[in-house]
Amino acid sequence: MTPRRAVTAGQYFERLRSGDRAALGQALTLVESTHPDDRALAAELLGLCEGVPSDALRIGISGLPGAGKSTLIEALGLQWIESGGLRPAVLAIDPSSGVTGGSVLGDKTRMTRLASHPRAFVRPAPNSGQLGGVAPGARDAITVFEAAGYGPIVVETVGVGQAEQAVRDLTDILVLVTLSGGGDELQALKRGVLEVADVVLVNKADGDRRAQSLEARAEIEGALRLSTTSSTVVLAGSAMTGEGVPELAAAITRRAEALRAAGAFAARRAAQEEIAVRELAEAGLLERFRRYAAEADSGSRRERAAARVRRFLHRGE
Repeated sequence: MTPRRAVTAGQYFERLRSGDRAALGQALTLVESTHPDDRALAAELLGLCEGVPSDALRIGISGLPGAGKSTLIEALGLQWIESGGLRPAVLAIDPSSGVTGGSVLGDKTRMTRLASHPRAFVRPAPNSGQLGGVAPGARDAITVFEAAGYGPIVVETVGVGQAEQAVRDLTDILVLVTLSGGGDELQALKRGVLEVADVVLVNKADGDRRAQSLEARAEIEGALRLSTTSSTVVLAGSAMTGEGVPELAAAITRRAEALRAAGAFAARRAAQEEIAVRELAEAGLLERFRRYAAEADSGSRRERAAARVRRFLHRGE
């Protein structure tokens, strides 16, 4: 295989556009890398990818741990493939290993049917300790997926709670997956991610839990009615049995169409672009700060480095 360093951004891009799955995996690794040489090549590749028109829908799947997000995503992805011939891609955010820095849970292993399907691509990504339930390179990964012709793009978060809504800044539609019987958890969600969710699914609504799940659905709908601006759709279903999955897919489509008709879809994308620019600027400033501060490690230059850091902080040098 050609060494990664010998491959140009243009060659990566051509392979991506031709449907080369190996190149897609390598490109995702490249844009996740923090090595200076890789960052320069990744920036060039992302510039090419951003020039590819894409109407792929970006969907966030969030919820408390154990709600069945991975199982639901697999069922939803297969539904898109079988009923619409789509090419879904999944960015499954996992907690980071304290030893290797890589993904701990390996959500790809819980989506084996979808991950092995030739029309789908599942990519685990460590969150690297970042708050908000997403990974540092998630935005770049979405850009690469879209350039490779995939869509919809699903971002599965690490289980989230009250204040962790970063996935909203990456996606067009936010789906919250919850369970029945979560009294305290539901109260937290009411004050947090529930307020910005487009669709809520009460999962595992099968067997002995079906009646309880329908009650939970009614409770959530009642809570949402207290907000005069809420247009959140609440469903009950089971990813294990497939019940409610077609309805969820249809609800996501209807919600996206409604947002487009109202002009809110474009407004969300524009707001996300502003956030992306700010994040890039902050990352660049932080990198400069770290570079200056690192000079303090050589004793004789400690005072000079500290002065440069002070100037940097106060005058934006």
